Amino acid sequence: MRLSSQCTNRLIIAAVAICFLTVPAWSADKSASSGKEAASVNGKPIFKSQFERELTGFQKRAAQKGRQLKDADLTAVKKRILENLIDGEVLYQQSQKEKIKVDDQAVNEQFETIKKRFPDEAAYKKALKGMDVSEKEIRAQIQRGLAINQLLDTNLRQKITVTEEESKKYYNDNPNLFKQPEQAKASHILIKVTPDAEESKKKQALKKIETVQKKVRQGEDFGSLAKANSEGPTAQRSGDLGYFSRGQMVKPFEDAAFALNVGEVSKIVETQFGYHLIKVTDKKPARTIPYKEVQQMLEQHLKNEKEKTEIQGYIENLKKSATIKIFI
Repeated sequence: MRLSSQCTNRLIIAAVAICFLTVPAWSADKSASSGKEAASVNGKPIFKSQFERELTGFQKRAAQKGRQLKDADLTAVKKRILENLIDGEVLYQQSQKEKIKVDDQAVNEQFETIKKRFPDEAAYKKALKGMDVSEKEIRAQIQRGLAINQLLDTNLRQKITVTEEESKKYYNDNPNLFKQPEQAKASHILIKVTPDAEESKKKQALKKIETVQKKVRQGEDFGSLAKANSEGPTAQRSGDLGYFSRGQMVKPFEDAAFALNVGEVSKIVETQFGYHLIKVTDKKPARTIPYKEVQQMLEQHLKNEKEKTEIQGYIENLKKSATIKIFI
């Protein structure tokens, strides 16, 4: 696959906004002074500094997720990044051949969306300075993304359709994808204490949850008690955890929740997070999701898959008539 799904999305949706929050590959104006080309498309250079910015951004995102890239992985990543840059340039050049014009208002709207991702003007200016880019360069990159978006809309997306027959066939051919296990919907009240905490702290936490438990048994509203007492992130939602299946919660919590009937409140449950009171508010039995419930989602999924394939083929055809040189 030449164009990664991440890059496809970036080109299609003009997600320069996302890139701007990491380390984007901006237009080559500043890079030209380096005189070092990573590649060229029909004589248009892709500078090594652009490539290095993309690589640095990828490495930072990987590090944030706790991923360490091995040498073999890094080689593959470098290859993909360069291919993505080449593919993007090929698409943009084609948009210009087809005389696609991007409305200034569309660029302005995307630009304002980017700025809103920053808490204030000072943070925005600091980001610009830190990456040594100008608003002009940002707007140029937005324009490129929107031009490519229009190109793909006109030549591909508007022509892609998915029939009901196709989505039904996918549904029938993949029955395991539509099996939904038993689910429970629950709220909880958590008093935090770690397993290795001092005994005095454990006793203090246990006393606190017992006090709340007494209020529950006296008929006080569980949600209100959760808001007032729970120390977990769900407190603001009255303790609501939504629906979950087995395997999504720690085992002591899961076992207690699935053993309850709707409307029942558990005894005090101890987990690695502390002490819980759990109230089950709904249950759904295991079932196979009917076709009609997933039809829209399936059709969109199949359309996305077709679109991905079509884009790959479209790019490869454009590249056949392009002069592409790689220097690294």
